[in-house]
Amino acid sequence: MTEDKKTKLAKQFIEALPHSKALGMEFEAIGDGFAEISMPWDARFVGDPETGVIHGGAVSALMDTCGGAAVMSHPQSAQGTATIDLRIDYMRAATPGQRIRARADVYHVTRSVAFVKASAHDDDPENPVAAATGAFTFQMATS
Repeated sequence: MTEDKKTKLAKQFIEALPHSKALGMEFEAIGDGFAEISMPWDARFVGDPETGVIHGGAVSALMDTCGGAAVMSHPQSAQGTATIDLRIDYMRAATPGQRIRARADVYHVTRSVAFVKASAHDDDPENPVAAATGAFTFQMATS
């Protein structure tokens, strides 16, 4: 499968996920083993009504989806993926009203596992909202 087809397939798959649609996730970029996805601030996703801060679960879903998209777009990937493990460190609350953007990069693959690093930020890219590392199922494409 060509890279363009693989990237298109990954994008279509993620865009078809009901939770991604419900959270308003949008692709910003996708390529060889990386993905960037964003999500708007929405009052339905607020975890603390007094402050208007987005719930950590919404940030987690964004980072998980972004990690899966990065794995699916990897040049050696044969098919879809599933999350094996995802560790997220929340560094600060996202600024209420601001879009949250995640970027995930595949940094190592084996025959059955892809390892990913990801970060999420709002309008301040120098001050992350969260950072993550994850492991995802991986099947190498055969030539």
